[in-house]
Amino acid sequence: MVSKRKRPSRDDYMLKEALKIEDGVFDMRTMLALRKLFTKEIIEKLDFIIGNGKESSVYLADSGAAIRKDFVAVKIFKMETSSFKKRSKYMAGDPRFKLIKKGIYAVVNEWCKKEYGNLKMAEEAGVHAPKPYAFSKNILAMEFIENNGAPAPLLKRSTLGNPEKVLGAILSDIKKLYGNGLVHADISEYNILIGNGETPYLIDFGQAVLSKHPSSGEFVTRDVNNILNYFMDKYGIIKDAKAEISRIIS
Repeated sequence: MVSKRKRPSRDDYMLKEALKIEDGVFDMRTMLALRKLFTKEIIEKLDFIIGNGKESSVYLADSGAAIRKDFVAVKIFKMETSSFKKRSKYMAGDPRFKLIKKGIYAVVNEWCKKEYGNLKMAEEAGVHAPKPYAFSKNILAMEFIENNGAPAPLLKRSTLGNPEKVLGAILSDIKKLYGNGLVHADISEYNILIGNGETPYLIDFGQAVLSKHPSSGEFVTRDVNNILNYFMDKYGIIKDAKAEISRIIS
């Protein structure tokens, strides 16, 4: 028998069990941030990785009592990456992030906070994007987007049955975002998931800027051109980029 004084807490036990699947990957800062999501009952168990990039990894997690859905997507921004230092143009000029402390940890934590805030704005605009649940330091918990029970694939890896409809939905969401004061600033076939019913979901909102940002016009123009070029090259759909941009910002 183990005395109550020496017995590990329920939170400690759950965290250690969850981290067995990625032993040695998480640093202490990330582990402490993850523990807060367990304590707040946002997640109950970390399952497995469903996406991996230079700046972050995304894991599937069993939801905790605070979330009504079965699963949660947990995005963990990597502390060891230096690419965040190149993202200053997406934060400079944003009144929400005037005072950012120096150091990679502070920058990454602010980037995570920024993505959470941008996802909240997307939700308010009625845009198809993951619903944000909570964030803790460099970890963002959000809605898990599925396609027939599996993680939704990227647009890049999908063959659409009705590409015209999907493109129309994407352009409509870009317009909704802009109307609610936000520009995604990194729209591409790599930042869109195809969910059930071929519903496109915009993801990766860390770099999104307010529409009053000095470079917002440049960014929304790039977003529209990127997605129109992709659908033209893959599906032969041709649309007037200038007309679409004018419709979005009008």
